[in-house]
Amino acid sequence: MGTAREDAIDIFSYALDASRIERAMEDRLRFDGDVMEVDGHRYPLHEFGKCILIAFGKAAATMTLSFLRFGRRAAERFEGVIVAPGPLEAPSWRFKVFRGGHPSPNADSVRAAEEILRTLSTLTERDLAVFLISGGGSSLVEQFLDMAAPLEIVAATHKALVESGARITEINAVRKHLSAVKGGRLAAEAAPAEQLTIVVSDVPPGELDALSSGPTTPDRSTVEDVYHIAEEYHLSERLPAEIAQLLTACSLSETPKPGDSAFGRSRWSVLLDSSSLESAAERRAAELGWHVAVDDTCDDWSADRAASYLVDRVRMLRKEHGRVCLLSAGEVTVAVPPEAAGRGGRNQHFALHASELIAGDSIVVLSAGSDGVDGNSPAAGAIVDGKTKERAARERFPVEKALATYNSYSLLAQLKDAIVTGPTGNNLRDLRVLLAS
Repeated sequence: MGTAREDAIDIFSYALDASRIERAMEDRLRFDGDVMEVDGHRYPLHEFGKCILIAFGKAAATMTLSFLRFGRRAAERFEGVIVAPGPLEAPSWRFKVFRGGHPSPNADSVRAAEEILRTLSTLTERDLAVFLISGGGSSLVEQFLDMAAPLEIVAATHKALVESGARITEINAVRKHLSAVKGGRLAAEAAPAEQLTIVVSDVPPGELDALSSGPTTPDRSTVEDVYHIAEEYHLSERLPAEIAQLLTACSLSETPKPGDSAFGRSRWSVLLDSSSLESAAERRAAELGWHVAVDDTCDDWSADRAASYLVDRVRMLRKEHGRVCLLSAGEVTVAVPPEAAGRGGRNQHFALHASELIAGDSIVVLSAGSDGVDGNSPAAGAIVDGKTKERAARERFPVEKALATYNSYSLLAQLKDAIVTGPTGNNLRDLRVLLAS
């Protein structure tokens, strides 16, 4: 039996491996000759004129290569565009590859959007468009409705929204109404072609229109929602003047909604989501002898509020069950001041808040992202325990200082408590593991 720290890392590592895209794609994607079948839906490829594959997001490379590998010869019918955050060699001459920016769009993000829109605009009712979409696509592919908006404005807008403290669904509602490629607008561009979207989701179950800002799904958010969000989070003070003016003037155009003809030939398939990650973690924790409880109540809460809630919850569970593991999937939020210059991310910030609450107690808290990236740091997240606060003080780098300066990674790396996996090629939101004994 390992220590609680070892078990927490084991649980997270097992969940990552069990939720691999390659495994899920092999289970869900079938080819019988040139007939493609996904979740019971059959697509005889010989009946289509063009077969277009559009892939973007943090898992774009893994999804595309898995799709083409399992499709074998039938997959050779596809051509298209792949947009990933890292370097990627085109799988064949039939694909154009772009290295988009994340967390802020770059020049390739804009060029990729232009190429995708151009490709989809040529489709007819005789064609098939398959979209492979994962989290992170909101910045990897971007083109504002005002196509004259320079890249600096686009990037500054994304940065301001991410650091506003708004929930991801709220951030995406704003993005969708500014963009030519979000909020169902790619589906509208591809119509009247047959459309299939396969997703690796980093948004709450049932909220696919928030994934990468919902490029191929009906948008449930409205311009009125956007104006309310702008007011609540004082976005006019954060956003570039040109974008703030659109919000204050209430001059945004509406996105395609449920029932729109753009979605008349569309289907969507969820390959993996945060419940896949959480279920695998639950299995492993039980194998290691922990009583397991799952609580996703604090999804989209602020990091400090979520830490307080989960630490209180695991202490209550310990009273009832003794050796207990509390799992929580989803994301927390951190409102980062524009002037903050530290390194870190929401998982490490959450972990440091938790370290203050568990000081002196036999509790271990791990929080990490399934994509292997946490904010502007090289870490996926961090692991802390009842001695973390004391150790930080001995290093003359108090937890309070790291939190106040939004510099969590610098402290956690110094303590050797940062979890570094490198980019995983997957993106199923974050996982928090709390072990109490």
